[in-house]
Amino acid sequence: MSIIKSTLAKLFAKYVRRSIAKWSNNPVETQASVFKHLISEASSTVFGKDHDFESITSHADFVERVPIRDYEDLKPYVDRVVAGEKDILWKGQPLYFAKTSGTTSGAKYIPLTKESMPTHVEAARNAILMYIAETGRSKFVNGKMIFLQGSPILQEKNGIQLGRLSGIVAHYVPKYLQKNRMPSWETNCIEDWETKVEAIVDETLNEDMTVISGIPSWVQMYFEKIQNRTGKKVGDVFKNFNLFIFGGVNYEPYRAKFESLIGRKVDSIELYPASEGFFAFQDKQAHKGMLLQLNSGMFYEFVEAATFFDDNPKRITIADVEIGVNYVMIISTNAGLWAYNIGDTIQFTSLKPYRIVVSGRIKHFISAFGEHVIGKEVEEALQIATSEYTSNVSEFTVAPQINPDSGLPYHEWLIEFEGEPNNLEALEKSIDKALQNQNSYYQDLIIGKVLRPLKITQIQKNGFQDYMKSIGKLGGQNKLPRLSNDRKIADQLHALKLTK
Repeated sequence: MSIIKSTLAKLFAKYVRRSIAKWSNNPVETQASVFKHLISEASSTVFGKDHDFESITSHADFVERVPIRDYEDLKPYVDRVVAGEKDILWKGQPLYFAKTSGTTSGAKYIPLTKESMPTHVEAARNAILMYIAETGRSKFVNGKMIFLQGSPILQEKNGIQLGRLSGIVAHYVPKYLQKNRMPSWETNCIEDWETKVEAIVDETLNEDMTVISGIPSWVQMYFEKIQNRTGKKVGDVFKNFNLFIFGGVNYEPYRAKFESLIGRKVDSIELYPASEGFFAFQDKQAHKGMLLQLNSGMFYEFVEAATFFDDNPKRITIADVEIGVNYVMIISTNAGLWAYNIGDTIQFTSLKPYRIVVSGRIKHFISAFGEHVIGKEVEEALQIATSEYTSNVSEFTVAPQINPDSGLPYHEWLIEFEGEPNNLEALEKSIDKALQNQNSYYQDLIIGKVLRPLKITQIQKNGFQDYMKSIGKLGGQNKLPRLSNDRKIADQLHALKLTK
């Protein structure tokens, strides 16, 4: 049976590779077909009528009629969908809402339709199959596979189920993987992350684990618990573990730590999933970048990040992109998102086929652990806390501390105070509480003990000025980023000995 399964996987992988080649070798035509289908299918919806979809025959028509929107701009339509109305953004009603952390309006509800839901599942499946087709390695399908994800327990809102995307996708694991899939359904439903990881260790410790998938920070905790429990490298505990699948955050800061925990290098596959769509996956081990999914019910537009905040920035299609340019990615989908700004910036690493890397966010952010903390959230959290403790802040920046000397990772807040704060520990707790109240992802990571509460590092008087001067950006229009997704600024502040 094992030989049959791995052999069938190779045959299926070849079929999928040929299928993908058909559209990836004809990218412009593929996207034109997707665009035509989306406009046609949505022409009778409320959104389609409001934007005169029936008269749209070209991308230029679409640009003229449909402005770029983010969630806040699209929210009046989404609210009607959430209220149970039909034929608003897409025909009928969605199958699910993927609930995500919002920016100014609390939780966001991203629709998943019967047309869009299969694309999430197929892209994840095809990522593995393309790996098999490229490497010829398929024996891992006979072993156990961990998919570290959110709880699959769903709620209901006006007759439509809702939950985190990873929890929704858990309901779509193919039958042929059910016996291989770990952890158990019961363990996957555990909300507290630390408890959940301990249960996963209990379940998997004596299994033949071959594939492990999840956000790097979560998987790192699992690996560390395996090592603490056994006193062995993860690769010695799971001798046939040779494939790590990840997405959501940059893996590079974790790579050295992972290889140390595992005891050897393992192949990896990068994914680019989001509630709004499964955009890309790594299709070649030796190539940088992920294959952009051009045939998955999503029409892409791109705006150069440098011009994004200009009046009427130029929107281009896949036909006109260039390698190495930082673009804001705009999507229109068969889930009813139209000229939608997901906030990510990407760069193309290849045009034959179209491969991308995620270069960041159009605005500064922190998502080293999947928390998606934005500038507005940190600024408001600091304002709330300092008003409570009457602390005056002259400047600050925030960075992730992924590998502290001891304890869990955390956010490091580097703050220059006008005077000494009355109670630094209380201020830390107040800021952390305010940030958790604004950002449910961050709150989940704190509650689940993936992160510990933030820590403040005091910067000496005029320290930030000295830093800006050291990099030649003192004065003028130069601004210190409020937060970063790496430690470049934080490490330079420490290296310049600008901390107290």
